[in-house]
Amino acid sequence: MSFEDAYTKLEGIVELLETGEMTLERSLALFEEGVALVRHCRCLLDTAEKRVEMILKEDEQITIKDFSVEDKGAASL
Repeated sequence: MSFEDAYTKLEGIVELLETGEMTLERSLALFEEGVALVRHCRCLLDTAEKRVEMILKEDEQITIKDFSVEDKGAASL
């Protein structure tokens, strides 16, 4: 599953959980699915970050700057 698909599905799960209109069992199942999606997204992001680092290492003229998600104003997963 692509990052975008997983993230979209995760957003849908969050919206469903926020309604509070499901049974406890269904809520737990969705929560479990959401945690798996977060792990999947993090894995994809880690892989992408490693690829970028490898590409940048090939060109020593490019400076790598550390930054956090908060620096970009995006919400963290």
